[in-house]
Formats: sequence, C-alpha cells, structure tokens
Amino acid sequence: MAFTWLALQGFGGVLAVVQRELVDRRQWLTREQFVEDWALAQLMPGPNVVNLSMMIGDRYFGPRGALAALAGMLAAPLAVVLLVAVLWSQIATHPVAQNALRGMGAVSAGLVMGAGLRLMGALKSNPMGPAACGLFALVSFVLVAWLRWPLTAVLPLLGLLACGWAWWQLGAGAEEPSA
Repeated sequence: MAFTWLALQGFGGVLAVVQRELVDRRQWLTREQFVEDWALAQLMPGPNVVNLSMMIGDRYFGPRGALAALAGMLAAPLAVVLLVAVLWSQIATHPVAQNALRGMGAVSAGLVMGAGLRLMGALKSNPMGPAACGLFALVSFVLVAWLRWPLTAVLPLLGLLACGWAWWQLGAGAEEPSA
C-alpha cells in the first residue's frame, strides 16, 4: 500500500515524495541509506522509484516483497494513466491545457531541487566529501543544461571520475607499504 500511495502522488520526478515518505514518515531508511539506495536505483535499468521499491520490498520481505512493491508501484498508476490519456486526447490542443502542463513541469523541477537540498546533509559522511559532490553536480549541470552535452555521455564520464575520486579518498589510491 505504501508504494501504491507513492506512485499515485508522483508526477514527473518523485524524489521529494519518496524521500519524505520512506525516510521522514515511515523511517524505513536513514537519509544516508536513502541516498545510497537511490544512487543504486538510478544505475539500474528502468524507472528509479520502481527499482528502489523493489529493493526495499526484497530487503524486508524477500522476492514476494519485491513483487508486491512492483505491483503497488504499477497497478493503480497504470489505470490512472490510461484514463488520463483518454481524457487528454480530447483537450490536448487547448491553450489552457498546454499552459497547465508547463506549470506542472516547473513545480516538478522545484520539488526535485527541494529534495536535493534536504538530502545534502547526508553528504557529510560521503567518502568523496561535500565539496567534491557539489563540484560534480555543478559540472553535470553545466555540461547538460548549458553546453547541451548528451546525458549518455556525461553520466559515464563523470561517473567514472567520481568513482575514481571516491576510491582515492577511501585510501585505495594510497601507496601500500611493501613487505
């Protein structure tokens, strides 16, 4: 039921809603666990929140929990999307509908930014350090938003650099004493 509720609240990006529900309200995860699980969910193919729900369902209830979380994430929203598609086909060209869609995009972007700001506290314990994380985020934004690089090029490039930096920070890049 928790994941059905999450799925029905989400429109566009659901990061803010998911973080609030799983960390603040239900306390199934700490902020640090949420950041780590969310990062892993983003690397896996498919919708991030569906991946996260299946990971949590499996963690607490095994394969049945993963399937229940998946069903919760997809069943009710599928019915809603089909209904909205039928209704939207009737009003899609109306200027009011177009303006409402633009407004919802701005609200969704604001929710994602707000969730990101709330999760910044979890970066204190990140091995890369808050400054490096902020720098990687800034460089990602500049490359994608301003320079119009494709995300499929930015993610592997910066992902490898970030992994290398984290590896170095964890001490794997330090010289091992010789025997």
